[in-house]
Amino acid sequence: MLDPKKLEEIAKQISDAVPPGVRNMAEGAEARVKQVLQAQLSKLDLVTREEFDIQSQVLIRTREKLEAMEARLAALEEKQSALPKE
Repeated sequence: MLDPKKLEEIAKQISDAVPPGVRNMAEGAEARVKQVLQAQLSKLDLVTREEFDIQSQVLIRTREKLEAMEARLAALEEKQSALPKE
């Protein structure tokens, strides 16, 4: 789920963009805008920044392991090709 503080910030920015004469109505609408944003964003398949960062770290470690295994395999193949053939 998205950070509620971010949603409040977005709703406030929208509310602040409203001309001063309409601001009183906008204050009442801010809560509604937040509700609508929350409802629409919850329909999207989004991940939190924390989840994204965790998966990025997992991917980095996986790449490192893959590169190490590829290097090891290349060394073993080279060693095997250097052996005399029967």
